[in-house]
Amino acid sequence: MMTLILFGFFFLLVILNVPIGVSLGLAASIGLIYADFPLSIIPGIMYSGTGKFALLAIPFFIMAGVIMDHASISKRLIDFAQALVGHRKGGLVFVVVMVACFFAAISGSGPATVAAIGPILIPAMSEVGYGKAMPSALVSAAGAIGIIIPPSIAFVVYASITDVSVGKLFSAGIIPGILVGMAYYYGAIWDTRHDTIALRPKMNIQQRMAAFKDAVWGLLTPVIILGGIYAGIFIPTEAAGVAVVYGLFVGMFIYKEIKIKDLKDIFIESAISSATVMLIVAAAAVYAWILTTSSVAKELSEGMLSISTNPYVILFLINIIFLIAGCFLDANSAFYILLPIIVPVLKVIHCDLIHAGVFLTVNMAIGQITPPVGVNLYVGCNIGHVSVTDICKRIGPYLISGIIALFLITYIPQLSLFLPNLGGK
Repeated sequence: MMTLILFGFFFLLVILNVPIGVSLGLAASIGLIYADFPLSIIPGIMYSGTGKFALLAIPFFIMAGVIMDHASISKRLIDFAQALVGHRKGGLVFVVVMVACFFAAISGSGPATVAAIGPILIPAMSEVGYGKAMPSALVSAAGAIGIIIPPSIAFVVYASITDVSVGKLFSAGIIPGILVGMAYYYGAIWDTRHDTIALRPKMNIQQRMAAFKDAVWGLLTPVIILGGIYAGIFIPTEAAGVAVVYGLFVGMFIYKEIKIKDLKDIFIESAISSATVMLIVAAAAVYAWILTTSSVAKELSEGMLSISTNPYVILFLINIIFLIAGCFLDANSAFYILLPIIVPVLKVIHCDLIHAGVFLTVNMAIGQITPPVGVNLYVGCNIGHVSVTDICKRIGPYLISGIIALFLITYIPQLSLFLPNLGGK
């Protein structure tokens, strides 16, 4: 009965378009009442769920992404990428994927990546013959790399729940993130194989060097953030703070795109985005607590293992569960709801939790472009001025190529574990 209450009420509220954080909190409250727990325990559980040092990285990385956007770093990265390969057949497709990977290494968020690169790249691709729906779909898909390539807010949340190293998760996400990007690139090339595309003029060496000089401060951002973490200079949470300071320095004194008067808007935008994420984390902590305390998670774990104990079958089932969850939930909510069920199963089949964190996050990245709640799709629709129906018609190749990459990452653990095993902290 508790299982029906927790999952039934939650999905009913989601279907009724109640915000995810509120849905989690209400469903958990109903579960607490049914189990005869006092509602007075909710604030304490919320505090313990959010009062973790690692989670401080979330508002800082969100602010860093907002600052980089206001500093027009994404535009400079796009100009540099176009100077290198924009003249080649499929060059603009490669620019989208390459810039998405770079901006992902700044923002840690899928929708933020789409919002940063979409206003420039979608019109640019439309001008040369790609139309509007295809570029909108490609940018939406490429933006999902934002939660795979470090720094990733989803990784921070996963690490806080499973008590694994954020630094190792960050290093584990690099190769899979690039692999997913390559998958989307080839998916786009296949999708547009019959299209007639006008090639952009080739830049000379002087123009390329000028574009590089203009973009170099943006290119240094992921080097500073990730290099500092892997060199042991600072931990991921401190790296988030460094990213904010560096972004402000570049935006105010190098590019001079950010003025003192702009700080108010930056802080407000960052606060709203951070509050949205942290409300979900706080409400999900209560949901996960009642899920575990009432033994629902244990029963569901045992039920999954009763189907099979073959690691390959179990990993396949877990991917299916998370792919379905990604159609309705963001990564943070899905992790809090499902990890209490999935982690015991992963331990039984001896699956490394760092490896699991990567392929589960890839699942949720695919979920960002999967109807009906694929948040990246709606951001892409707004930017590209296309309907949800049109963008969904062009998202198929990216879903297929993303799922192929997902199963490669799932069943070849070394794709995730190679860099952490080299000594990532």
